[in-house]
Amino acid sequence: MSSWGKFNEGQPSKKNWELNEAHEKLTTYCAYQERCPWDVQRKLAEKGIQGEQASQLIQELIDEEYINEERYARSFCRGKFRMKKWGKSRIQRELKMRQIPEKLITIGLSEIDPVEYYDTLLTQTEKKWEQTKESDLFKKKYKISQYLMSKGFEYDLIKEAIEEISKID
Repeated sequence: MSSWGKFNEGQPSKKNWELNEAHEKLTTYCAYQERCPWDVQRKLAEKGIQGEQASQLIQELIDEEYINEERYARSFCRGKFRMKKWGKSRIQRELKMRQIPEKLITIGLSEIDPVEYYDTLLTQTEKKWEQTKESDLFKKKYKISQYLMSKGFEYDLIKEAIEEISKID
């Protein structure tokens, strides 16, 4: 038994939702922050509602404008770029995982200003350059490029940014 289980044996497990309360709870869930059908589907499954009932609830939320995939894609792209400093590749991959259509992903990515994008990449590169303690210049550049690629930045831009930063150093 896990340590969590030992200390919480008397606690009830997460309560499933009744169908009549699910709509109200979902409107609050979707009003709190932008959600996509994939997010809501997962929430419903977690609360014991699946299949046709889940699809019907999601359709109602779409009809009532609680769920809007384009609005979600735009918000997701802005948020992940500005807050988490993710690159476009990572954002695109995450949206695909959430089953957002390619057309809407493109619209969402258009929210990212190219100048701000490159400035963020340069800032991230500079920060990682300072943190990376490696005497071999080739290895240092490799480590930094791997880090930036994991954040979702494109290799050609990374290469350009690393060259720009390494000239300063």
